Amino acid sequence: MKLFYSKILLFGEYGIIKNSKGLAIPYNFYKGTLKKCESHREKEEEARKSNEALREFATYLQNLMEEENPIVRFNLEKLNADIAEGMYFDSSIPQGYGVGSSGALVAAIYSEYAIEPISAMENLTREKLLQLKAIFGKMESFFHGTSSGLDPLNSYLSLPILINSQDHIEPTGIPSQTPNGKGAVFLLDSGVIGETAPMVRIFMENMKNEAFQKMLKDEFIKYTDACIDDFLKGRFKSLFGNIKSLSGIVLNHFKPMIPKEFHTLWKQGIDSGDYFLKLCGSGGGGYILGFTEDLEKAKRALSNHKLEVVYQF
Repeated sequence: MKLFYSKILLFGEYGIIKNSKGLAIPYNFYKGTLKKCESHREKEEEARKSNEALREFATYLQNLMEEENPIVRFNLEKLNADIAEGMYFDSSIPQGYGVGSSGALVAAIYSEYAIEPISAMENLTREKLLQLKAIFGKMESFFHGTSSGLDPLNSYLSLPILINSQDHIEPTGIPSQTPNGKGAVFLLDSGVIGETAPMVRIFMENMKNEAFQKMLKDEFIKYTDACIDDFLKGRFKSLFGNIKSLSGIVLNHFKPMIPKEFHTLWKQGIDSGDYFLKLCGSGGGGYILGFTEDLEKAKRALSNHKLEVVYQF
């Protein structure tokens, strides 16, 4: 069975709901694969839980296929038979951490059980990418209530994806890493599990407020788009100016999505310039994404926290 990787949405959380740009990259440190049967005793409980969840997911997929014009069809006979034999999703991707645990599972099921799947290897036209995104959005809605389909798409293609707008997405190249580079993108473990649905509800509630809408359009989306542009073109000096602004906007307007004990740390980064924090996924817990021009400085400033380096430049 194939391996599917976690993903990191570097830029665009919440904004992509309202048509900002977004940039997602695969993160190969975490991965998952479908396994037929497990002989390791220590994984027994985990495998059982995953197998039960797959059973529920299979029922959901059956309902999808019974819709009037189903967007996707599965070999449910094979899927149900494999689940009956104890198949589960063996994954190191932490759940509720904003790195796409359900996305990898959706990609794995589609790859293995979809009838006439769109191959990740073929020349993917814009139409095919949008079709895949729509299929994955439908499938992943089982886990989140609603889904853009981007996490599974990223996992399925294992390529960086640039979201220009909701109906314009494309695989992209990112500047190659500099091993031992001074600058870095890193993950900070908040130690709390985040839930997507409640965070999205808060955001949608805020969107009813005109001032919040204006801030989103004039500030949040503007700086998100600028960060993506800088990052893709390797303009790191300019990138940090824009990230500093973005980090401040998030602290001021997305406070409920930042775990309370990180409010001070967030502000300290902006004030010192040693590092800048932003949401990773929907927030509320899980990972927080960090950017620094000097990794050693950031490590010292955040010495009480576990840093995972994602990308160095």
